[in-house]
Amino acid sequence: MSEKLSIIQLGNPILRQKAEFVKQVKSDNIQKLIDDLLTTVSDANGVGIAAPQVAVGYRVFIVASRPNLRYPNAPLMEPTAMINPKIIAHSDEIVKDWEGCLSVPGIRGLVPRYRKIEVEYIDRNGNLVNQQITDFVARIFQHEYDHFEGLVFLDRVESTFDIVTEQEYQNLMFEKL
Repeated sequence: MSEKLSIIQLGNPILRQKAEFVKQVKSDNIQKLIDDLLTTVSDANGVGIAAPQVAVGYRVFIVASRPNLRYPNAPLMEPTAMINPKIIAHSDEIVKDWEGCLSVPGIRGLVPRYRKIEVEYIDRNGNLVNQQITDFVARIFQHEYDHFEGLVFLDRVESTFDIVTEQEYQNLMFEKL
């Protein structure tokens, strides 16, 4: 049975460590980790979560784009576990857009990311998957991948003027409607 895990926050040194590659994808502990991450990201209204965010130093993350309170315009997709993912290629086009993080509550930042990426990962059944992803889902992938390298979105903002509180972000989004 899956359980909701505690999400560590910025300042916890685990968020700044590099994550290890998974060797046994089908092991019970990795399969349970995937189930627990799926439960945790759903419960937290997130669109993605990486294992380092729950203090587990493996290269496993979930991409789970869906409209929710934090991202009302997010596209709907089936939550996907990605193990040992990597970016194979990317577009030259870089787009700045707002990001938040379950490990950095209350803050949003305007972050530059590649608009289109080609990725490779192992799914939870051990299959190698290669696909191209774009826009918001590509942003989620890049954001979660950064957690494997000990980075958070604040490390990618180009200026401190590109950082706002969650309340101001909500005000900005409300003004656009």
